[in-house]
Amino acid sequence: MSDSKKDSQRTPTHLVAVDMDGTLLDGQGKLPPQFPELLAHLAERGVLLAPASGRQLATLKNMFDPFGMRLPVIAENGTVVHDGYSIVSTTAMSDETVHAVIDAINAHNAREEAQAKSPQEFADRRLNLVVCRPECAFVDSLADIPGAAPARTGTTLAEEIEKYYNEHSVVADLHEVVNGEVIKLAIFSSTDAEGIAAPLAFATAPDDAVAVSGQHWVDIMHPQANKGHALEALAKDLGIAPENTYGFGDYLNDLELLKSAGTAYAMANAHQKLKDIADHIAPANTDNGVAKVLYELFP
Repeated sequence: MSDSKKDSQRTPTHLVAVDMDGTLLDGQGKLPPQFPELLAHLAERGVLLAPASGRQLATLKNMFDPFGMRLPVIAENGTVVHDGYSIVSTTAMSDETVHAVIDAINAHNAREEAQAKSPQEFADRRLNLVVCRPECAFVDSLADIPGAAPARTGTTLAEEIEKYYNEHSVVADLHEVVNGEVIKLAIFSSTDAEGIAAPLAFATAPDDAVAVSGQHWVDIMHPQANKGHALEALAKDLGIAPENTYGFGDYLNDLELLKSAGTAYAMANAHQKLKDIADHIAPANTDNGVAKVLYELFP
C-alpha cells in the first residue's frame, strides 16, 4: 500500500469483511446505531472494515463514502474489489454464457406466460434478469404484470433494483449491453429464487459460480469469483496477513467468505450451512451483532 493511502489513524493490521443484508444491516436494512463511532474505534486500532455485498460498487460507495473513511469494498459478490482508492480487480464472465442466460430467461418467461392460468400465476413464476457491469446494471423492464400483485411477498423488482443498483439503466435488449465486461448476472424472482431461478442458473451456466443470495435473488458469476477470493485479494493488496482477516455473514453467498477468513462468524440468524462451518456465532443482525463482536475483539 502506498504512503498516500496511509491516512487512517493507524496503519491497518486487521481486515474485517462484513456482509450487508442480514449481517451488518438491521431488520429494516439500516446501518446500526453509532456506526460512525464504530468505524473510528476500529481505525484507532488498525482495523479496516470492508463491506462485502452482492450490491454494486456505486451503491456501496454511496452508502459508505459519506463517513469519510475510504473504506475498502467487496462488491457484486466478489467480482469487484475496491481498496478505498481504486479498483483492485474485476472478474468478468464469458459473453457466451451471458447470452445463453439471457436467452434462457426469455424462453422461461415466454413458456410461463403461455401456461399461466392468471396474471398472478405468471407474476409468481416470472424471472427478471439484471446484467451487471462494473459501472452500471441493465434491465429490460421494471414493469409489474398487469392484474397481478407482485409485491405480495414484500418487494417489487423496482424496489430491489433501487436498493441494490443505484446506477442502472433500462434497455430494450439485454444482448446489446454484453461487451466482455459483464461481471455478474442477477436473476430476480418475486416468490422463490432458490426453487425457480437457481435450477435455471445451474442448468444454463453449469461451469460458472451460482449463488443464492436471498429469497429473491440468484447470482451467476465467473467460476473463480466469490467473496472469499475477493477477501484474499483485498488482504494481499493491503498487506494484511490472512490470519488477521475476519468474515461475517448470514447467507449462502457468504460461504466462501467465511471459509477464506482467518476467523469466521456466522450470525445467529444465519443459514445453517454457515453455522456449520463458522468458528463462532455472532448475535443476530437485529441485535447489533457485528458491532458487539467487534467491540469485544478490539476493545
